Amino acid sequence: MTTEGLAGTARSLPKVYWILSLMLGLAGMIVGIGIGARWLSAGVVSLTTLASLLGLLLGIGLVVFGLRRATAGLRPWPRFALGSALALVVVLIAWTLTPAVIATNVPPTVTDWSPPLGLAINGGEVRFSAGDGVRLWAWYIPPSQGKVVILRHGAGSSASDVIRQASVLVDNGYGVLMTDARGHGRSEGRAMDFGWYGDRDIEAAVTFLTAQPEVDTGRIAAMGMSMGGEEAIGAAAADGRIAAVVAEGATARIAADKAWLSDVYGWRGWIQVQLERLQYGFTEVLTEAPMPGTLASGAFHASPRPILLITAGEAPDEAKAAEHIRLNAAGNVVVWTVPEAHHIQGLVTRPAEWETKVIRFLDEALPD
Repeated sequence: MTTEGLAGTARSLPKVYWILSLMLGLAGMIVGIGIGARWLSAGVVSLTTLASLLGLLLGIGLVVFGLRRATAGLRPWPRFALGSALALVVVLIAWTLTPAVIATNVPPTVTDWSPPLGLAINGGEVRFSAGDGVRLWAWYIPPSQGKVVILRHGAGSSASDVIRQASVLVDNGYGVLMTDARGHGRSEGRAMDFGWYGDRDIEAAVTFLTAQPEVDTGRIAAMGMSMGGEEAIGAAAADGRIAAVVAEGATARIAADKAWLSDVYGWRGWIQVQLERLQYGFTEVLTEAPMPGTLASGAFHASPRPILLITAGEAPDEAKAAEHIRLNAAGNVVVWTVPEAHHIQGLVTRPAEWETKVIRFLDEALPD
């Protein structure tokens, strides 16, 4: 068949085909960006990466084709208006759903594990199993006075990214269990970067610690950066063995965590919350991890055990999210904003003040 014949056949197809073209193209774009582009940016080149990038190219082609055919035969201005509206819808849906694909298809993380001399000499590798059988990896430095902190990293990283925090804790007499989240670093399982597996993984870490003779089981705390902080809050609500929580850069694990947006930003915030509901609902379809409760409800149910929320001065929404958690908790939440700090950079920005505030909080929460 000639090119003219193919074009004529295309023009004769019903409009539903252009809708199908847009839908398939949108799916290709979401997968291509969420997996292919994300994995390539992380330096992971594999068949999955290449196939997803091919899907991205095909998706873009299908969207362009669908837009052209959906507006065929219209006058210039109506064609421009309809084409722009459809393109905006495609971009909005892709922008909303792609983070769900990113969070549930995390590229393999490379662990650059070279702990400082003190952590290397005093600690060692340990492994333990979560309740669903997934084997988790951690670096354990036993406590000298019975008190220990479970230390959790943020999304897309590993225990090697919280070495600074671990060093501060160890220098002040605390034991540390630096854990790789499942699917990250050396831990097994499928990663999930909204932290929905965090509660059960931290529970397994607590169980490991309670079996160690040098640990005072009444003085176990959890500390986390970003995703890790959100996991720590949720874990404390579910596990009464966690005596205190320090969470830096914790903002949201589900759409309901962002309910404050409507109060602060009005109708724009309300629209964002609805888009977040779509995003997290799509995430629930893509993962076997159970959707957790809100951070505010987690803080409430952790009461009266204390929680320190650390926010970044250069990320104003962190303070707003933390205040929402504090107001809906039960008087057990303290918020500290680090001026000039970017996301989870409190220790780097103000090291002496960070150490003083965090250690004082833990000393009071885990008294001798």
